[in-house]
Amino acid sequence: MTPARTIPFIVATIFMDAVGFGIIMPVLPQLVMEVGRIDLPHAIEVGAWIGLVMAVATFVASPVLGNLSDRFGRRRVLLLALGGLAVDYALLTVVETLPWLFIARALSGIFGGSYAAAQAAIADITVPEQRARNFGFVGAAFGIGFVAGPALGGFLGEIGPRAPFVAAAVLAAANMLYGLFIFPETLPPERRRAFDWRRANPLGAFRTMRTLPGMNGVAAVLVLWQIASLVYPMTWSFYCIAQLGWTPGMIGASLAAVGVMIALGQVFVVGPAVARFGERDAATLGILVATLVYLGYAFTTSTVGAFLLLIPVALQAPVQPALMAMMSRRATAGTQGEVQGISAMAMGLGQLVAPLLLTGTMAYFTAAKAPVHFPGAAFIVAALFGWLAILMLRRLPRAQAADQMPPAVTG
Repeated sequence: MTPARTIPFIVATIFMDAVGFGIIMPVLPQLVMEVGRIDLPHAIEVGAWIGLVMAVATFVASPVLGNLSDRFGRRRVLLLALGGLAVDYALLTVVETLPWLFIARALSGIFGGSYAAAQAAIADITVPEQRARNFGFVGAAFGIGFVAGPALGGFLGEIGPRAPFVAAAVLAAANMLYGLFIFPETLPPERRRAFDWRRANPLGAFRTMRTLPGMNGVAAVLVLWQIASLVYPMTWSFYCIAQLGWTPGMIGASLAAVGVMIALGQVFVVGPAVARFGERDAATLGILVATLVYLGYAFTTSTVGAFLLLIPVALQAPVQPALMAMMSRRATAGTQGEVQGISAMAMGLGQLVAPLLLTGTMAYFTAAKAPVHFPGAAFIVAALFGWLAILMLRRLPRAQAADQMPPAVTG
């Protein structure tokens, strides 16, 4: 099997997922305030709990979907998830109460767990030495999607907080139809394995993780990095209102700028950085740059300063692809879906912690009774977790970042 049809579909899937996710971000604060009939400080607090519910759903669903893709193939799982996202976005256009908003975002977390199957499909057809590069293409698609998504969301958000969800539903449905006719199965029947509930749950996934040499350390770094990097999707829209006084249009423009830098970094930085420094060192440098940017955002009060700080975001691009490639090396041909499910679960674990740590911190320091008004406090917390990720990453031996696995099938 060649990647000629597979990688374009995976890239398109991640691109449209990013558009669908990013299109919502500029209007989420207004939607929470409208549905809950609450002010901004209370909306930030509710946003933290919404993020936690999504994280729990992703945490539980990721190993299940990863294992299902090892049993039934990547195609069925991805198409099912895309259809589920289309229904979920449609639901968000009509929710009128906070409980239904929580249910809708939980569904987003469940079907968002299909990221594991998408990554496994790439690993199926790519040799280990090229995985960081191809995972970088996925990151580039995510970044480009973030250019279109928030810009469109900000524009539609000026019409009303529900309008972006209509567009997101259409995009998810279109992507499902595209995959139905274009995407080939990447996992042949002879490489599939039986589905086992004992492995397809968080506890079982943790047990499997301990049996794979070097997996624990990389997974721990991924959890810490996930907590730190979630400061953008978890708090950015609220931060921009509380610290910079931006409108949905400005928030959308800033998120589009973030997407441009992420896309540039994934296309022009990931490959050369990994080739020059190796996966471990490239990830280290990326996290270091990210922590410095977080500190900048903690204290800036200028719109110009906020946009200037977006420029070095491109240099943190190698982190995610490098860590994903390090984890993929520790999988066999028949367990790529399971290992990518473990990686998605590790990110889900970070999402369990991030809402209360990041959005919760921001809610505390923007409340009327806060000892000091400091919307940037969440970025201080993110920087601390970034430094912890660096310390953990440097504890991994250089050889561990280059562990070899049996060659993937490429033809």
